[in-house]
Amino acid sequence: MNPVIGLDISKGQSQGQVFLDKGQPYGKSFSFLHTQEGLHYLLNLINDVTKLSGHSPTVILESTGHYQAAVVQFLEEHSIIFIV
Repeated sequence: MNPVIGLDISKGQSQGQVFLDKGQPYGKSFSFLHTQEGLHYLLNLINDVTKLSGHSPTVILESTGHYQAAVVQFLEEHSIIFIV
C-alpha cells in the first residue's frame, strides 16, 4: 500500500494523520489552519512522507461543502493526488 494522509476538514482548519501502510500510523496526528502558512505545512509534510516512503502519499478528505475548497485548490495547484 502507498502512504496516505487522512484529513478531517472543518471551518478554517483541518486535523490529519499519516499512514505509511495499512494500520501503520506515522507520527502523531497534526492540525493546520487553512492559511498559506498552514497549507505549506501540509505540503512540507507530504514532501517528508514522500522522501521517507519513496512514494507520494494520497490525501483523503471528506466532502464538507465549501470548507474543503482551499485545501482542494492548494492540492490541485501542487499536483497532489487526493480523494474526496
